[in-house]
Amino acid sequence: MRTEERKLLVLLAIVIAAALLAIVQVRAQRAGEPSPIAVAASYLIAGTENLVTGIGNAVGGGASAVLSFPSLRARNAALVASNEALIERNARLHQELADALAIAGMNRLREHHSRGIEARVIGFPPEGATRSITIDRGSLAGVRRDDGVLAPGGVVGHVTQVTPLEATVLLTTDFSSRIPAVVRNGRWWGIARGNLQSIRLDYVTLDAPLRIGEIVVTGNGRTFRAGIPIGRIVKIDRNDSSLYQTAILQPSVRLNALDRILVVAR
Repeated sequence: MRTEERKLLVLLAIVIAAALLAIVQVRAQRAGEPSPIAVAASYLIAGTENLVTGIGNAVGGGASAVLSFPSLRARNAALVASNEALIERNARLHQELADALAIAGMNRLREHHSRGIEARVIGFPPEGATRSITIDRGSLAGVRRDDGVLAPGGVVGHVTQVTPLEATVLLTTDFSSRIPAVVRNGRWWGIARGNLQSIRLDYVTLDAPLRIGEIVVTGNGRTFRAGIPIGRIVKIDRNDSSLYQTAILQPSVRLNALDRILVVAR
């Protein structure tokens, strides 16, 4: 009996719901308004259509992306090749500019040393026991022992060994290098000694008012004429209990990037 009663109640609920829907439909028609049932149905149909359209667009877009992938890969490869070409061209232009500046500097140097012998650096000692370079000019070109060596900017060092085709140049930063030197402003004398990465200016009297940034030049000596830049003062060591003061110089020439140099006889 309980099962039959439940079926009867369900049937009664369906009849009541149908009656209510019919009443709502009739009232809407009398009022001239759209049927709520029709509105709900239209929303349902529109939502279904949008869903189907979205799925279709997604599938179409994915298919288009798959089809265009080879073209995108080709464009990417072309862009990479173009970028590499630009990098190579930029490096070449930088090298050409550096070469032009080096040649211009050597031309200015030759204006003051017209009898100088131009040479290229071809090597450094592999063991690094000395701070020196090898140049591609020797005795056949007129290079002699103790000749001075210059580069745009100032002193490089002096010739210590000569063969017919090559020569060895001891740099100003080698511990065994000694050059008579003068502080350009004030004319204070000292000895410029190699200090591996820098140059020490020793034996400067305590009453010399040294200042950071001052330029130190060559004095008249066996190798160089007076007035050629050696370096710039970057540090001063002054001790009142000593007879002298010391200054540390930054070389006026980039000794670790030498290429073109000029050998000059005293």
